[in-house]
Amino acid sequence: MIGKLKGVVDSYGEDFVILDVHGVGYVVHCSSRTLQNLPSTGEAATLSIETYVREDMIRLFGFRSDSEREWFRLLQSVQGVGSKVALGILSVLDPGSLATAIATGDKASVARGPGVGPKLAQRIVSELKDKAPAFSPVDPALIRLTGAVEDKSAPAPVADAISALVNLGYPQVQASAAVAAAMKQAGDEAEAKTLIRLGLRELAR
Repeated sequence: MIGKLKGVVDSYGEDFVILDVHGVGYVVHCSSRTLQNLPSTGEAATLSIETYVREDMIRLFGFRSDSEREWFRLLQSVQGVGSKVALGILSVLDPGSLATAIATGDKASVARGPGVGPKLAQRIVSELKDKAPAFSPVDPALIRLTGAVEDKSAPAPVADAISALVNLGYPQVQASAAVAAAMKQAGDEAEAKTLIRLGLRELAR
């Protein structure tokens, strides 16, 4: 099994790079984000590799970081997500952004991936949300809050404040983050109007 390749960029295709390693050209399939961040032809590059071996082919997938490779594996643990869809998601979201989107229940961001409809985005978020915080820089308090809003177990002032900010045109994730920050200032017993005022101040930064 190949776990890493270090060589010189020989050429690029639509969804792959040919990496020359001591005279052997390896075709490595990558997300568009990874391809854009690789160096020019003739320059050195290193990729973490995921190797797929099947009866009729061997295919290599390349990643700039081990965390990107780990997300490639995690995404495919969800029914309906194959290598193509996983690479598509990683083309629109870097590993940190993907972890944050899943941890905070941001289905709309996940659905930006090619071939990802609302139902599949929901499944990805539901099945991977317990694993996402380990990869995410997001405040655990925000993750708990978005989970409580999703489960409809959040206190009424909190739910009302988030709803008010959403009605003003802010995305659900931004509204939740603003209210989470407001709660840190005002405390868990704060009224909705206080959370809205502090939340708007947070969003205006």
